[in-house]
Amino acid sequence: MRQKLGNTDQAADLVQDTFIKLLQTRDELFGIKEPRAYLTSIAKNLLIDQVRRKRIEQAYLDGLSQMKYMLDAVASPEDQMQIIQAINQLCKALEGVSEKAQQAFILHYLEGYTHKEIAERLNVSTKMIQKYLASCLIQCYQNRQDMDACI
Repeated sequence: MRQKLGNTDQAADLVQDTFIKLLQTRDELFGIKEPRAYLTSIAKNLLIDQVRRKRIEQAYLDGLSQMKYMLDAVASPEDQMQIIQAINQLCKALEGVSEKAQQAFILHYLEGYTHKEIAERLNVSTKMIQKYLASCLIQCYQNRQDMDACI
C-alpha cells in the first residue's frame, strides 16, 4: 500500500480500515482460499471509496469557493461545522450511485448545468440524466431516513 499510495500515513490508515472491514466480515473468513487476494480486494475497494468521496468533496468545495459570498457569510465555527457535516452526508449518500450519476448530480445541483448540457457532456440522453438525478435524490432521501431512525 505504501508503494501504491506514495504516502506512509495514508497507507497506514488504509491498512487499518482494511483490517476493521476484515473484522466486520469475520464470518466469511472461513471459506477464503486466498487470504492475501481477499485483503488486497478489500483495500482496493476502500481506496476506490476514498477517492470517490474526495472527488465529491473537492467538487463541492470548488463550488463553494466560486460562491465567495457564501464563504464570507460563514463566520462562526458552528456554521463551518454544519457545512462539513453536510458535505459528509452528501458524500455518504452519493456512494451508493454510479460515477456518472454522481457527476450529473454535481453538474446540475452544484454547478448549475441544465439536463441537456449534462447529457451532452456525459454522452447520454436527457432521460438518462433524469434517472441519474432521481437515483441520487433517492439515495439522499434514504440516507436522511436512516439518520432520522438513528436519532
